[in-house]
Amino acid sequence: MEMRVLVVVVTVLSLSATSSSAIATSSSSYLRLRSPNDTLCAQLILPAGYPCTEHKIQTKDGYLLGLQRVSSQVKNLRIQRGPPVLLLHGFFMSCMVLYLFNMQQAGDAWFLDSPQQSLGFILADQGFDVWVGNVRGTFWSHGHISLSEKDKAFWDWSWEDMAMYDLAEMVHCINSVTDTKVFVVGHSQGTIMSLAALTQPNVAAMVKAAALLAPISYLDHITATLVLRMVSVHLDQMILAMGIHQLNFRSDILLNLLDSLCDSGVDCVDWLTSITGKNCCFNDSRVDFYFNYEPHPSSAKNLRHYFQMIRKGTFSQYDYGVFENLKIYGQLKPPAFELSQIPKSLPLWMAYGGKDALADVTDLQHTLANLESKPELLYLENYGHLDFLLSTKANEDIFSNMIGFFRSFGKSDTL
Repeated sequence: MEMRVLVVVVTVLSLSATSSSAIATSSSSYLRLRSPNDTLCAQLILPAGYPCTEHKIQTKDGYLLGLQRVSSQVKNLRIQRGPPVLLLHGFFMSCMVLYLFNMQQAGDAWFLDSPQQSLGFILADQGFDVWVGNVRGTFWSHGHISLSEKDKAFWDWSWEDMAMYDLAEMVHCINSVTDTKVFVVGHSQGTIMSLAALTQPNVAAMVKAAALLAPISYLDHITATLVLRMVSVHLDQMILAMGIHQLNFRSDILLNLLDSLCDSGVDCVDWLTSITGKNCCFNDSRVDFYFNYEPHPSSAKNLRHYFQMIRKGTFSQYDYGVFENLKIYGQLKPPAFELSQIPKSLPLWMAYGGKDALADVTDLQHTLANLESKPELLYLENYGHLDFLLSTKANEDIFSNMIGFFRSFGKSDTL
């Protein structure tokens, strides 16, 4: 099995290495060449009968992000718009190759199933004021004020920047529009962004409570064998050494590779299990539909940051090496994100699974030990990493509990 994986890795890297500029060109068309009507609202939300508006915000480092605001269906408009909820997406990993290239989800991840199963629709029907976040580099965001996607500098970021800039600006925007504190919901990468951002007093002050699905911060106890193999061969360093900075799985070369692998008898769902853990309730018959919208591009730096955390067991800023760390941070090692700085008064809710090979229970216990507060916890023995987003039973198993947590706070606070 591992030999087959290594062959795939070498093949992918060889194809990717043909020309970094060729990949950039392909990704540019993916990100930018779309019609004005090619929006998340138009593609997935309005057709389902839910009012949706598009918003564009600018981060302090110049990225232009897409936000969507979703209301209950027309037949339910008698329900007064409730407290705002920001949804923060994670990764999309449908087989080993996807994880190799650190592909991201975007806001569409919350609307990929029926209105009875997708959290974005469910929250809207429950009267919440739903805001859908899309981080830098994803299809539903809008580039940069001065950089092109072809520029190396455009991809010079990791989840740390998404937390400090993207999430912070999203929360600020929602507060400005609604004049109330925000409920934050994150899955996977959305949880590490949330935990890092909430250590910042200016962000925490704008958040009413946070719900974290498959939460990650420490990653040194992950059990995903294929991911650990990729870490051990330093795939992240290989990619950067080859001059690849953008990771775009939707380039023609890589899409064709995935199609050929999954059509040649290779069980991509089985590979998914070896990365995310066994997902008890994931509807694998919808994988083809998911691929219509996922995955979205990410950066090689983001992949490297995650691999650093797995190797070192830290929840820290990006490690540039001793000399660069001294110049940037004034110290040999990158500063840690201190979870104890998340206010004790800020309510947290976390749902985690016994079969999750990425958000390991031991690592979650490490996270909990460093928090000042005691989050409400929901443990599901049979759930893997993707079940928390795409389980056919997620509404009854998870979302109803989370909504009850939010409702326990009554009306949202004004700032």
